[in-house]
Amino acid sequence: MSTSVLIAGVDEAGRGPLAGPVCAAAVILDPDSPIIGLADSKRLNARRRDALDAVIREQALAWSIAWASAEEIDRINILRASLLAMQRAVSALNIAPVRVLVDGQQCPDLPCATEAVVGGDGCIPAISAASILAKVARDRCMGELDVHYPHYGFARHKGYPTRAHLAALQHHGPCAEHRRSFAPVRRLLQSSS
Repeated sequence: MSTSVLIAGVDEAGRGPLAGPVCAAAVILDPDSPIIGLADSKRLNARRRDALDAVIREQALAWSIAWASAEEIDRINILRASLLAMQRAVSALNIAPVRVLVDGQQCPDLPCATEAVVGGDGCIPAISAASILAKVARDRCMGELDVHYPHYGFARHKGYPTRAHLAALQHHGPCAEHRRSFAPVRRLLQSSS
């Protein structure tokens, strides 16, 4: 296998929500087995993302998913936690990439060449694939958290600050998965202390 093909795409999901971990994925696609329909995960419906998630896992040369917890987000901030999750995802690949393309403006600290690509999840297939894996994994995680914390509606809003989530947060207070450093949660904690 030529090392010239060992380019990993990296993206994250879950920077904006008030609860749950942030998820990152890294994907090295097989240039001999292109995947049709890759796009920014936000432009795909859940059924299409799930279908592509299965294809990516089957056909990619390598893929991995990694996390940074709500506690880590609170401790080091969401940007650094996102970069940490990305670093973990690249480190977990079973093939070491020679180059990493990251969606966004900043790159994690990695032992190979890295490049930040604004809007990369919409134009670079490996980043699109990572975007899909990260989004599907995080949505599934929030569905699991919904079972443990049913009062908040995590399966529906995925932790984002919707009107229903903010009302549940006000009524029940934060759970262990809420990000205490995020303003709506922080304000609620300050007003109740």
